[in-house]
Amino acid sequence: MRGVLLATVMATGLCGGVAVAGSPEQPVTVYKDANCGCCAKWIEHLDAHGIAARAVELDAGALAERKRELGILQRMQSCHTGVTADGLIVEGHVPATSMARFLAAHPAGARGLAVPGMPPGSPGMEMGDRFIPYTVWQLDADGGAAAFEEIGDRGAQYAPGRQP
Repeated sequence: MRGVLLATVMATGLCGGVAVAGSPEQPVTVYKDANCGCCAKWIEHLDAHGIAARAVELDAGALAERKRELGILQRMQSCHTGVTADGLIVEGHVPATSMARFLAAHPAGARGLAVPGMPPGSPGMEMGDRFIPYTVWQLDADGGAAAFEEIGDRGAQYAPGRQP
């Protein structure tokens, strides 16, 4: 299945020179609360970067249960959870550019990316010019996490010409 996703990654488009995953046939499934506006904005961010996403709205209890089923540690959680066709996890306001790089070439044993909490200025959490630097974490199959990338400025989150 990984080969199918990588073939899809290579065939579906470019995100600032990096191939991205998602297509109408194989969207990223995003589990979210129906009342969360920032989740909808994050999905728009993915779409603007060529990543198809399909929202599944859950109540708070069902969303928490889905995160538990996926093994997302509480300290890595945010308001929404994306799952690729082959089961990789994208938790929270992960930039599409980071997601694309990870999906194109993720290390063995890595199971996803996470941006814990809701950092002001991250994709979907835009608040005028307000921005607080944050870390995109790599989630590993053994339950560990390591820094995947530091997002030090607002522009680093977007492909050229694709800022909101």
